[in-house]
Amino acid sequence: MPPPNPIRVMLVDDHAVVRSGLSAFLLAFDDLELVGEAGSGEETVRLCDQFQPDVVLMDLVMPGMDGAAATCAIRERCPQIQVVALTSFKEKELVQGVLEAGAIGYLLKNVAADELADAIRAAHAGRATLAPEAAQALIQATREPPAPGYDLTPREREVLALMVEGLSNPEIAGRLMVSPSTAKFHVSNVLSKLGVTSRTEAVSLALQHHLVT
Repeated sequence: MPPPNPIRVMLVDDHAVVRSGLSAFLLAFDDLELVGEAGSGEETVRLCDQFQPDVVLMDLVMPGMDGAAATCAIRERCPQIQVVALTSFKEKELVQGVLEAGAIGYLLKNVAADELADAIRAAHAGRATLAPEAAQALIQATREPPAPGYDLTPREREVLALMVEGLSNPEIAGRLMVSPSTAKFHVSNVLSKLGVTSRTEAVSLALQHHLVT
């Protein structure tokens, strides 16, 4: 006899054949109920308002609004809905992006049916589930040194942008309407934080790492 309150699940994938396979999988578990399907991030956000699922199985790489953006929108509008990323990709940028957006789980599409069902149950109970590959990607990310310029203040980024334009310290002072000594202080801080000794090196690093727009 099925439980009185099955976990309401919504499937999100831009490939209909994947959604079809997942919906067939859900039928095998009495405590899981399919309440909706979506083929895009935009449709997902709209249907979550309508169907109010307990758990969303979210594809990540979709045209238009991607899975991370859709996850963020869902969590802002309906914080009681849990999102489990279900994808073919294990790049650390994708893992970090969707977890920062509010997903509680990250699984690869080659996961076994029982494991996926357990992950849905865990998400409904507020517990995280990460594929080993996703956990490894997060560990790798924490071991990497921070990108150059991560600790620049908004004002220092502004000064760096003017350095990229080729402005001298007095010209930077004039553009920012500050004293020459203040401009020199900012430029010195920028060089120090970037770990370089010259303006040329700072400009090269800024362009190489897209530190300014």
